[in-house]
Amino acid sequence: MSIEAWLERIGQGWRGPVLAAAIAFLAGAPGLIALPPLDRDESRFAEASAQMLETGDFVSPKFQEAPRFKKPVGVYWLQAAAVASVSRVEARQIWAYRIPSLLGAMLAAAALAWGAAAFLTAGRSLVAGAALGASFLLSTEASIAATDGVLAGVVTLAMAALARIWLAENGGPPAGRGVKALFWVGLAVSILIKGPIGPMVVSLTLISLAIWTRRARWMLKLGWGWGLIGVAALIGPWALAVTVASDGGFWGAAIGGDLAPKLLRGEESHGQPPGFYALLSPLMIFPATLLLPAGLVAGWRARAEPGVRFALCWLIPSWIVFEAVPTKLIHYPLPLYGALVLLIARALDAPAGRISRWTGLGLMALAGLAFAAIGPFVSQKLAAGEGMGWAIVAAALYAAAAAAGAWFFLRREATKALAASGALALTAHAVLLGVVAPQLRPLWLSERAAKALAAAGASPSQGVYPGPVTVAGYEEPSIVFLLGSQTELGDGADAAEAIAEGRSAIVEVGQTAAFEEAMGQIGVAARRAGEGAGLDYSNNKHDVLQIFLPAAGPAPK
Repeated sequence: MSIEAWLERIGQGWRGPVLAAAIAFLAGAPGLIALPPLDRDESRFAEASAQMLETGDFVSPKFQEAPRFKKPVGVYWLQAAAVASVSRVEARQIWAYRIPSLLGAMLAAAALAWGAAAFLTAGRSLVAGAALGASFLLSTEASIAATDGVLAGVVTLAMAALARIWLAENGGPPAGRGVKALFWVGLAVSILIKGPIGPMVVSLTLISLAIWTRRARWMLKLGWGWGLIGVAALIGPWALAVTVASDGGFWGAAIGGDLAPKLLRGEESHGQPPGFYALLSPLMIFPATLLLPAGLVAGWRARAEPGVRFALCWLIPSWIVFEAVPTKLIHYPLPLYGALVLLIARALDAPAGRISRWTGLGLMALAGLAFAAIGPFVSQKLAAGEGMGWAIVAAALYAAAAAAGAWFFLRREATKALAASGALALTAHAVLLGVVAPQLRPLWLSERAAKALAAAGASPSQGVYPGPVTVAGYEEPSIVFLLGSQTELGDGADAAEAIAEGRSAIVEVGQTAAFEEAMGQIGVAARRAGEGAGLDYSNNKHDVLQIFLPAAGPAPK
């Protein structure tokens, strides 16, 4: 049995979306389990979700005392629900906060396979969902407790449902009320996750379809009446509550403090020129890179087909917007990658032309070499060779993924090329994030300091020394997440006060002189009980975090 026939067989009905989701799970789970808390966004999200559970305030997310008003509340709710279901907030287990991101990636893969089945064969739709689930960008975001994995899932669900509604008007299978409900649910949740991104993608797709086809009456069948009421019912109560709780401050921070600056200039040193996302797309969509040029050519040649036309209207207008906005982060266009993968799956229906084939081979070689270099480079450059053995294994697997894909592609067996490179790339990604990255100990400075504190018997959770811990000269969010929301961030004088009060302190080496001077003034002494040294990669600064305890030992209880 050929691989195409086998995929057609196993991709029938509900099995295609389920298998696509399973591949997304395999791609994202190793990093979810193994990676320590990341700085800065992940730890900020996770800490704010933890504080929701601690305080019972599910309206206004906060990082310590600072409001987190840049994003809506949706991802905090999901993370809090995940932690309440499988862990404890006191445990500070970062993997529990990542579960919504993994589920979002699985939803994206499954939804794309389901939507694609309305105009592609069962095998091709399974390939589309699997390629999205295995892509480097989505599988990486599945391992991070932030908004983007979840956003990709709900936007892809909304767009897959919208595609089915569009195709039902153009010779495809019927789309009933359930499909329309999924569209509105995906759109509503996307607003709760990241505000205007979901509505922007949907609106630009609808406008583009209307202009291209000169038909818009089919849009009246989306169920606007009950759909908009449902969106308002889901979003409205929280929007009203946060407006009252923040005295309108949420909207000023979200729009004036976050969205507007990103539209006007490169915010937080993330400004990049137009074309940045296009340049990175061969890496971000790896291992489907081989068929990226063929997919773009297929999109142009088959643009009259309703399914391909929908994918182009999903992809092009929003991609232009993302390229035009000055602030750029590599994950911003992730909600559009489903459309790109649809074009790649469509390209399997015809042999790639010579230019497309050789361009794809060249891009695959470059991507394979780039990923193969990541592990050894980081291990040698930033971690003094730690984890080098497994880094070489990951490099070999990435190189093998590129070589295997190229081999079958040259033999004009594109489906086998995707399958072979996909299986090897999944394994490589698992080794890189699940094995190599945790061994790069100098990168996980907060975790090393937290472990050193626990080894000294002074972690707040151990109950020997009273909390909170004072941290002087080091302010990364991951240390707050690991040590608890009451962790005090300050300077050497604050650390000396902690010692005077019988509490433990973590002092960055640059604050040692100020710490000792303040202790002399107060008249207390401390004993050094360990340290954690490494690279604060957010600042590209080498730090040494020293553990200090009161010289007299813990106060008697």
